[in-house]
Amino acid sequence: MSDAANGHHGPSGSTAKLAAGAVGIVFGDIGTSPIYAFRETFAGHHMLVPDALHIYGVLSLIFWSMMVIVTLKYVMIITRADNKGEGGSLALLALFTREGGGSGKSWSRGIILLGVFATALFYGDSMITPAISVLSAVEGLTTVNAGMAPFVIPIALGILIALFSIQRRGTAGIAKFFAPVMIVYFLVLAAMGLLHIGDHPAVIWEMLNPWNAGRFFALEPTRALFALGSVVLAVTGAEALYADMGHFGRGPIKIAWIRFVMPALLLNYLGQGALILSAPTLAGAEELVANPFFLMAPDMLRLPLVLLVTIATIIASQAVITGAFSVTQQAIQLGFIPRLRILHTSEDAAGQIYIPAINWLLLVAVTVLVISFGSSSNLAAAYGIAVTGAMLIDTVLIAVVLLYLWKWRKRYVLPLLALFFAVDILYFGANLLKVPEGGWFPLLIGAIAFTLLTTWARGRALLRRRLDDDVMPVDLFIKSACPSATRVRGTAIFLTTATKGIPPSLLHNLKHNKVLHERTVLLTVKIEDRPRVSAKKRASVEAFGEGFYRVILHFGFMEDVNLPRTLQHVRGLGGPCKQMETSYFLGRQTLIPDKGSDMVGWREKLFAWMLRNSESAMTFFKLPANRVVELGSQVKI
Repeated sequence: MSDAANGHHGPSGSTAKLAAGAVGIVFGDIGTSPIYAFRETFAGHHMLVPDALHIYGVLSLIFWSMMVIVTLKYVMIITRADNKGEGGSLALLALFTREGGGSGKSWSRGIILLGVFATALFYGDSMITPAISVLSAVEGLTTVNAGMAPFVIPIALGILIALFSIQRRGTAGIAKFFAPVMIVYFLVLAAMGLLHIGDHPAVIWEMLNPWNAGRFFALEPTRALFALGSVVLAVTGAEALYADMGHFGRGPIKIAWIRFVMPALLLNYLGQGALILSAPTLAGAEELVANPFFLMAPDMLRLPLVLLVTIATIIASQAVITGAFSVTQQAIQLGFIPRLRILHTSEDAAGQIYIPAINWLLLVAVTVLVISFGSSSNLAAAYGIAVTGAMLIDTVLIAVVLLYLWKWRKRYVLPLLALFFAVDILYFGANLLKVPEGGWFPLLIGAIAFTLLTTWARGRALLRRRLDDDVMPVDLFIKSACPSATRVRGTAIFLTTATKGIPPSLLHNLKHNKVLHERTVLLTVKIEDRPRVSAKKRASVEAFGEGFYRVILHFGFMEDVNLPRTLQHVRGLGGPCKQMETSYFLGRQTLIPDKGSDMVGWREKLFAWMLRNSESAMTFFKLPANRVVELGSQVKI
């Protein structure tokens, strides 16, 4: 049976083409790290002397971090844990839930909460990445002309505002240029590195030698720990390898990383180290370490480099923004976020979406970050903690998958997990040291997002339970209501979250209008713990007689839900649902405060506010406005 028949949505195209596409989308974040990562370990808040001990130590830390975190952990291990081809923390969490990982175990709820917190941390990351990337690129203008310093922030803000403003128009038209631009960008990174490695060839061996990292920690443990907080900037974006796996596939991402992206990045870091070590004096080295990335380029090529790097950071920011839209859509479908307005910006690509609320919230946050922090160096202090926190959570989730779902042999898995946990905890601890200098921001955003996500999930579960308690059995309703009610022509579709009983909206309609349609459909939409559902498994239909039917429609958490279009293909309803003869009845609940509620007061009020401001079911399910009737009710939870 084909993948499509199984509901598996895989990337199509040749491996080489997919690998090239991955270079344009997946590696933008980690690809722009050389602009500021090496610099921040020396010229950041905890400066290091740019001598051989520290440069060799930092280069060794960068190399082995890439090998352990990116190559081994993400590319080789975590990308194997796909959910029908899709990756990311929510996809991994859905895989864990669907396949029963930890089912009935006391720690299963904790695993789910960790997955939700990883998603919450992503929003902090998606705010900082565009700010630090674009700002660091524009700061390159000061290496061309020092007089440009006052214009850096206005130019960066102008670029970011323009970037967020075009999101509503979609990026399908310009996305085809992402891969060529980023391929040129990575080739330039490699060329810049090769240009300077000859100045100090010993950096090649010294980077590969793990003893340099060990010696750095042995001689100066405190400085080395602080340096780790900046070295981690070299691997930020590693989680994108997993999150974007569904677009390109594991194989093309692996090929693009190992054969092209990683060599280009390592060559550039080698070049930066060789450039500084080749300085005749320590004072000269300290001048170079202020911005080694741009100073690697000859004077006449520095301005074109700034322009190329700025375009690359825009592409990297675009990937993060698109990722925020995608994660939000998944969270909505999985029941962690209220319905939000989702617009499709491409008729051909289902994944091309635009969520206005998320777009403008990100723009406000990015603008505040750029203005308040003022430089990429200051932003670097805020960067990293969200990424390392998410990486640590990913290790916990993959540990559960390896041990309890896949049941790999412990003698192989435990040493591997010990290595991953040791590295992740070390990096996370190093970034905790940056909390007073700005690391508090992503933690604050993560805490707010986590509170919102869990409040909505909890409140929604309580509301559904309360509504289910009050349902009337269908057979009893048909026997008591059908003989006396007036039947009118047409089809009435009542949307309900319950898969049993009569929904309150039908009872209210009968009470007030005293009629029943000749065909009544009780419709439930279920979002499955998989990205997509095949057409054969889309609908299940149950006929009760007297023109009553129950329909359950199944969708994947990455699918668009268009009810009128889907219902046209549902069989077993005694004929098609004609557009002009079908009415949709929706229930809208208003929460009444209750001292006996299962939620604390402030969370109940927060849930009520989220419920009031969620997108209407009419818009979310693509229902025709002139065929919708809303019936309100008051509920205590």
